[in-house]
Amino acid sequence: MSSGVPYNDLVELTSAPAFDFGEKVRANRIIRNDGTYAGREIGDILAKKGEVGYVVSIGTFLQKFYIYGVEFIESGNRVGMKREELDRVVRGGRRPAVAQELSTTIEAEPQAAASALRRSSI
Repeated sequence: MSSGVPYNDLVELTSAPAFDFGEKVRANRIIRNDGTYAGREIGDILAKKGEVGYVVSIGTFLQKFYIYGVEFIESGNRVGMKREELDRVVRGGRRPAVAQELSTTIEAEPQAAASALRRSSI
């Protein structure tokens, strides 16, 4: 954001999320495990810079930030990402069939939602 306010001082929750369910995004930096990703060592790479994925969930953190659950295609990892760590691949680049399937399964069956992303062509 170009408001001159440091990102960590912003309260994103006063506006709509920057990304929607099913939207195609790209990691704009290397994302490493900070110790919160189960089954992986601290420091392991979870997403490479430039890796493409789809938003499969939207949550909040510290009552300030949106956290986007992104299912990365190449690595298969689902990683919680801040807006500043992501770039939109194509404006409005949602995949309608996948987005519709995700909306019906994301809460009830998170594994089915991840499978829907893997089944779809890239």
